[in-house]
Amino acid sequence: MAQREEQRPRATTSVVQVDHPAWVHDVVDNSVVYRDDAAKMRLAIAVARANVVHGTGGPFGAAIYERDSGRLVAVGMNSVVRLNNSTLHGEMVAFMMAQREVGAFSLSAPGLPVHELFTSCEPCAMCLGATLWSGVKRVVYGAGREDATLLHFEEGPVFPASYRYLEDRGIEIVRDVLRDEARAVLELYRAKNGKIYNG
Repeated sequence: MAQREEQRPRATTSVVQVDHPAWVHDVVDNSVVYRDDAAKMRLAIAVARANVVHGTGGPFGAAIYERDSGRLVAVGMNSVVRLNNSTLHGEMVAFMMAQREVGAFSLSAPGLPVHELFTSCEPCAMCLGATLWSGVKRVVYGAGREDATLLHFEEGPVFPASYRYLEDRGIEIVRDVLRDEARAVLELYRAKNGKIYNG
């Protein structure tokens, strides 16, 4: 008598959709050319602040620009709680949106202009690691790691050697641009009793 083949449950197909909250069109004007680091950082901070004010995520925002033209390519905001996904930090969302915009998995693909990341707070271990693979050639951040840890966010294993590794591979790191303005968003989040969503 032939043995019956054991029935296994069929794999289901899941879809992960990453999108911006509705308010993004009120905060971000894609027609603006951002001429300097302060203007570029102010947009990243504005995205972080709007995320807090609207209750759509953590106090972190990011933006990807073409370095030489100042053209905005994409923004990202922390979407961990909103989309139930621990990987959706502001920088990660910005990388995803920018790569979709340019149609390449690397922002340094042949034929593309040089891209840079502006982020309202120093990247955590995950985002710093992803920076290498993203293709950006410059990272500019506002608030520091210690500012985020004051709110009890776990930033993971980031060391001076982590930055040296990136710099050795041609990625410029610029620190503390508009730090006080960026730190104020973290304080706003604290004042609103925002969720700390570590692991």
